[in-house]
Amino acid sequence: MKDVYEVCPQFENERFLLRFLSANDAQDLLKVYSDKKAVPLFNCDGCFGDFYFTSLETMQNVIAAWQVEYQKKGFVRWSIIDKCKAEVIGTIELFHRNAEDYFTECGLLRLDLRSDYETASEIERILSLIVPPAFEMFTCDKVATKVIPEAGERKKALLKMNFVLSSEQLVGHDGTKYNDYFVLCK
Repeated sequence: MKDVYEVCPQFENERFLLRFLSANDAQDLLKVYSDKKAVPLFNCDGCFGDFYFTSLETMQNVIAAWQVEYQKKGFVRWSIIDKCKAEVIGTIELFHRNAEDYFTECGLLRLDLRSDYETASEIERILSLIVPPAFEMFTCDKVATKVIPEAGERKKALLKMNFVLSSEQLVGHDGTKYNDYFVLCK
Protein backbone atom coordinates (compact mmCIF):
# COMPACT_ATOMS: atom_id res chain seq x y z
CA MET A 1 0.00 0.00 0.00
CA LYS A 2 1.30 3.47 -0.88
CA ASP A 3 1.98 6.08 1.79
CA VAL A 4 -1.41 7.57 2.70
CA TYR A 5 0.22 11.03 2.80
CA GLU A 6 1.49 10.71 -0.78
CA VAL A 7 -1.65 9.26 -2.33
CA CYS A 8 -4.83 9.42 -0.29
CA PRO A 9 -6.86 6.31 -1.11
CA GLN A 10 -10.60 6.28 -1.71
CA PHE A 11 -12.95 3.66 -0.32
CA GLU A 12 -16.48 2.89 -1.35
CA ASN A 13 -19.35 0.49 -1.10
CA GLU A 14 -22.80 0.57 -2.65
CA ARG A 15 -23.88 3.52 -0.47
CA PHE A 16 -20.86 5.56 0.62
CA LEU A 17 -17.65 6.97 -0.82
CA LEU A 18 -14.75 8.12 1.35
CA ARG A 19 -12.37 10.48 -0.43
CA PHE A 20 -9.91 13.17 0.58
CA LEU A 21 -11.56 16.31 1.87
CA SER A 22 -12.08 19.08 -0.69
CA ALA A 23 -12.68 22.83 -0.41
CA ASN A 24 -15.82 22.17 -2.47
CA ASP A 25 -17.24 20.20 0.47
CA ALA A 26 -17.68 23.32 2.62
CA GLN A 27 -21.40 23.91 2.02
CA ASP A 28 -22.36 20.30 2.78
CA LEU A 29 -19.97 20.09 5.75
CA LEU A 30 -21.44 23.25 7.25
CA LYS A 31 -24.68 21.24 7.61
CA VAL A 32 -22.70 18.65 9.60
CA TYR A 33 -20.75 21.03 11.82
CA SER A 34 -23.75 23.26 12.54
CA ASP A 35 -25.94 20.26 13.46
CA LYS A 36 -26.63 20.76 17.17
CA LYS A 37 -27.64 17.11 17.59
CA ALA A 38 -24.45 15.84 15.95
CA VAL A 39 -21.72 18.06 17.42
CA PRO A 40 -21.85 16.66 21.00
CA LEU A 41 -20.93 13.23 19.57
CA PHE A 42 -17.75 14.47 17.85
CA ASN A 43 -14.39 13.74 19.45
CA CYS A 44 -12.58 17.00 20.09
CA ASP A 45 -10.21 15.59 22.75
CA GLY A 46 -6.98 17.55 22.49
CA CYS A 47 -8.38 19.86 19.80
CA PHE A 48 -9.11 23.57 19.87
CA GLY A 49 -12.81 24.35 20.15
CA ASP A 50 -15.88 22.16 19.93
CA PHE A 51 -16.36 21.75 16.15
CA TYR A 52 -19.60 23.75 16.12
CA PHE A 53 -19.41 26.05 13.09
CA THR A 54 -22.17 28.31 11.81
CA SER A 55 -20.57 30.26 8.97
CA LEU A 56 -19.39 29.14 5.56
CA GLU A 57 -16.21 31.19 5.97
CA THR A 58 -15.32 29.37 9.19
CA MET A 59 -16.00 26.00 7.57
CA GLN A 60 -13.78 26.93 4.61
CA ASN A 61 -10.99 27.97 6.98
CA VAL A 62 -11.27 24.72 8.93
CA ILE A 63 -11.10 22.67 5.73
CA ALA A 64 -8.00 24.62 4.66
CA ALA A 65 -6.40 23.95 8.06
CA TRP A 66 -7.20 20.23 7.79
CA GLN A 67 -5.60 20.15 4.35
CA VAL A 68 -2.46 21.79 5.76
CA GLU A 69 -2.33 19.11 8.48
CA TYR A 70 -2.42 16.47 5.76
CA GLN A 71 0.51 18.14 3.97
CA LYS A 72 2.40 18.15 7.30
CA LYS A 73 1.52 14.44 7.73
CA GLY A 74 -0.44 15.22 10.88
CA PHE A 75 -3.65 13.42 9.96
CA VAL A 76 -5.86 12.45 7.03
CA ARG A 77 -9.44 13.64 6.83
CA TRP A 78 -11.79 11.94 4.39
CA SER A 79 -15.18 13.31 3.38
CA ILE A 80 -18.03 10.82 3.60
CA ILE A 81 -20.29 11.06 0.56
CA ASP A 82 -23.76 9.55 0.42
CA LYS A 83 -23.69 8.34 -3.18
CA CYS A 84 -27.50 8.15 -3.41
CA LYS A 85 -27.90 11.83 -2.50
CA ALA A 86 -24.57 13.05 -3.90
CA GLU A 87 -23.81 15.02 -0.75
CA VAL A 88 -21.14 15.07 1.93
CA ILE A 89 -22.63 13.87 5.23
CA GLY A 90 -19.55 13.84 7.46
CA THR A 91 -15.82 13.29 7.80
CA ILE A 92 -13.44 10.69 9.15
CA GLU A 93 -10.05 11.64 10.53
CA LEU A 94 -7.30 9.08 11.09
CA PHE A 95 -3.70 9.32 12.19
CA HIS A 96 -0.95 7.20 13.72
CA ARG A 97 -0.53 8.07 17.39
CA ASN A 98 2.72 7.59 19.30
CA ALA A 99 2.44 8.33 23.01
CA GLU A 100 3.46 7.28 26.49
CA ASP A 101 0.10 5.64 27.20
CA TYR A 102 -1.87 2.57 26.15
CA PHE A 103 -2.92 4.32 22.92
CA THR A 104 0.53 4.30 21.37
CA GLU A 105 1.04 2.66 17.96
CA CYS A 106 -2.65 3.36 17.52
CA GLY A 107 -4.71 4.51 14.59
CA LEU A 108 -6.87 7.17 16.23
CA LEU A 109 -10.15 7.63 14.37
CA ARG A 110 -12.57 10.53 14.63
CA LEU A 111 -16.01 10.25 13.04
CA ASP A 112 -18.04 13.43 12.52
CA LEU A 113 -21.43 12.54 11.11
CA ARG A 114 -24.64 14.45 10.43
CA SER A 115 -27.27 13.44 12.99
CA ASP A 116 -29.68 11.88 10.46
CA TYR A 117 -26.96 9.29 9.70
CA GLU A 118 -26.34 8.51 13.37
CA THR A 119 -27.69 4.96 13.23
CA ALA A 120 -25.82 1.75 14.01
CA SER A 121 -26.33 0.35 10.51
CA GLU A 122 -25.08 3.50 8.71
CA ILE A 123 -22.12 3.89 11.08
CA GLU A 124 -21.12 0.28 10.57
CA ARG A 125 -21.46 0.65 6.78
CA ILE A 126 -19.16 3.69 6.86
CA LEU A 127 -16.58 2.37 9.32
CA SER A 128 -16.35 -1.01 7.60
CA LEU A 129 -14.80 0.83 4.65
CA ILE A 130 -11.95 2.43 6.59
CA VAL A 131 -11.21 0.33 9.69
CA PRO A 132 -9.80 -2.82 8.00
CA PRO A 133 -7.24 -0.95 5.85
CA ALA A 134 -6.39 1.47 8.70
CA PHE A 135 -3.99 -1.01 10.32
CA GLU A 136 -1.75 -1.08 7.26
CA MET A 137 -2.27 2.54 6.18
CA PHE A 138 -1.22 3.88 9.58
CA THR A 139 1.13 1.07 10.66
CA CYS A 140 -0.74 0.45 13.89
CA ASP A 141 -1.67 -2.50 16.05
CA LYS A 142 -5.02 -1.08 17.15
CA VAL A 143 -7.66 1.40 16.04
CA ALA A 144 -9.38 3.50 18.68
CA THR A 145 -12.28 5.91 18.59
CA LYS A 146 -14.13 7.84 21.27
CA VAL A 147 -17.77 7.10 21.93
CA ILE A 148 -19.45 9.05 24.70
CA PRO A 149 -22.06 7.14 26.74
CA GLU A 150 -24.93 9.09 25.11
CA ALA A 151 -23.92 7.82 21.65
CA GLY A 152 -25.81 4.53 21.81
CA GLU A 153 -25.97 3.96 18.05
CA ARG A 154 -22.19 4.38 17.70
CA LYS A 155 -21.65 1.96 20.55
CA LYS A 156 -23.92 -0.63 18.90
CA ALA A 157 -22.05 -0.32 15.61
CA LEU A 158 -18.63 -0.62 17.22
CA LEU A 159 -19.59 -3.61 19.36
CA LYS A 160 -20.91 -5.35 16.24
CA MET A 161 -17.51 -4.67 14.63
CA ASN A 162 -15.75 -6.24 17.67
CA PHE A 163 -14.48 -3.03 19.24
CA VAL A 164 -14.31 -3.11 23.03
CA LEU A 165 -14.53 -0.29 25.55
CA SER A 166 -11.08 0.30 26.98
CA SER A 167 -10.57 0.93 30.68
CA GLU A 168 -7.41 2.83 29.76
CA GLN A 169 -7.31 6.61 29.55
CA LEU A 170 -5.91 8.44 26.57
CA VAL A 171 -3.47 11.08 27.81
CA GLY A 172 -3.37 14.26 25.75
CA HIS A 173 -0.19 16.16 24.89
CA ASP A 174 -0.97 18.55 27.76
CA GLY A 175 -1.51 15.73 30.27
CA THR A 176 -5.32 15.83 30.16
CA LYS A 177 -6.84 12.35 30.56
CA TYR A 178 -9.72 11.24 28.35
CA ASN A 179 -12.12 8.31 28.71
CA ASP A 180 -14.68 6.47 26.58
CA TYR A 181 -12.40 5.00 23.91
CA PHE A 182 -13.37 1.85 22.06
CA VAL A 183 -10.52 -0.23 20.65
CA LEU A 184 -10.14 -2.87 17.97
CA CYS A 185 -6.83 -4.73 18.08
CA LYS A 186 -5.17 -6.28 15.05
